[in-house]
Amino acid sequence: MPFFVYGTLRPGQFRHDLFLRGRTLSEEPARLHGAVLYEGPGYPYAVEEPQGVVTGCLVTARPEAYATLLAELDRLEGYAPGDPGNLYERLARDIERVSGGTVRAWVYVAAPRVTARLRAHGTRIASGDWAERC
Repeated sequence: MPFFVYGTLRPGQFRHDLFLRGRTLSEEPARLHGAVLYEGPGYPYAVEEPQGVVTGCLVTARPEAYATLLAELDRLEGYAPGDPGNLYERLARDIERVSGGTVRAWVYVAAPRVTARLRAHGTRIASGDWAERC
């Protein structure tokens, strides 16, 4: 499955070249419906919310890089299956391509305990676009 990235892994952001450069077949503008963005400490969190929309990029990894990239992104995002200490959860969600159509992709959303903290005390990014937060 491809990945939907919305923060520091997007093209032009500082982690894109570290993790994705040369490892992708395609990168295209896309949107995640049913989520909103919150500010994190230097990176955003997507939080599932029915009426929200998050802007980002749909990234399709090269097949030979997929398994390694998936493991590296899980580590980067603080995700381990079933771990209650996760910062993010990796979920399969429908992503809308800006060019048209939808595709199922992995997306990292805030884990439940992080979601509760953000909803109570976080700063929401009203535009839903990390690149336009300032």
